[in-house]
Amino acid sequence: MPGPNDVPGRLRLPDSPAAPDHAHDLERLAAGDRGHPARWSRAELRDRLDRLPPGHPSATPADAPERGQPRPDGQADAPERSYWSEVPGFQRAWADHVRKWPMERLPSGDATPELNPEQHRQVDDVIARVHQTEDALTKRMGETARDNASGAWLEGLEFRVKGEERLKQKIANLLDTGAPDATGKEIAQQIPDAIRYTFCADSENYKDTYWEIKGRLETCGYHMYYGENHWPDSLYKGINTRWTTRDGQRFEVQFHTPESFHAKQAITHASYERLRSAVTTDGERRELRAFQHQVCSWITAPAGAADIPNYREEGH
Repeated sequence: MPGPNDVPGRLRLPDSPAAPDHAHDLERLAAGDRGHPARWSRAELRDRLDRLPPGHPSATPADAPERGQPRPDGQADAPERSYWSEVPGFQRAWADHVRKWPMERLPSGDATPELNPEQHRQVDDVIARVHQTEDALTKRMGETARDNASGAWLEGLEFRVKGEERLKQKIANLLDTGAPDATGKEIAQQIPDAIRYTFCADSENYKDTYWEIKGRLETCGYHMYYGENHWPDSLYKGINTRWTTRDGQRFEVQFHTPESFHAKQAITHASYERLRSAVTTDGERRELRAFQHQVCSWITAPAGAADIPNYREEGH
């Protein structure tokens, strides 16, 4: 659990799949290879602050006392409040919510339609195609993370492919309702987030990161058909974009700061899942929205993030 001034370690939900071997180099780099402090660590945060130019608003003054030490006038600094300082309170609030609204009272989620043998074959074909496309995409995303000039990095890489059960459910629902005669390739291309990536950037580089990563992906031949800027929203922060490869496979790229990614992945993920469930009651929904609003109110919007426009291509 992060302390008031700690940046959390790499996140992993309890049911997250292990990352395949081909992503191992990216994970090692983020974890602190090559003599660098580990990503998200206190040492890395201090290193970033020390390397900022003199006069930068976030730079540490040369004569500043160590955090927690008395000021020259003998008074201790008041504890700084930030998103990170509030994390323990968010966790307690969520624990209280779960006690009030236990999961055991809820029926299971959306049922997967029953499939015939041919449809089972189609599902297996779709999943195989998704994994084949993901392998090439992940290598390209790794190159983009390594070469970008904005200091952005890939985060949550272990979640880049939607969980197999959720993926099967989506495919089955498409077969059952909207595309009973579709081929495996056609179905795979209709799922916008079967493959998804997240680029994280510090607040001061966030706007530049968005435009640079977008440009690099377009240079690779990928096409963005949708972009939604959620920084003005009260229940979620970040930018979500959707893309297609040259052969039509869709994938998602999200853009976050360390705060907004941590909130999404470690604090509000379960709340979001309950909000999207058809069996959640109106009373609980009000409390879930209030909880997410409280969390998001502590996330600082990066400079210039509001200037990044939404985009929706006609026909999507």
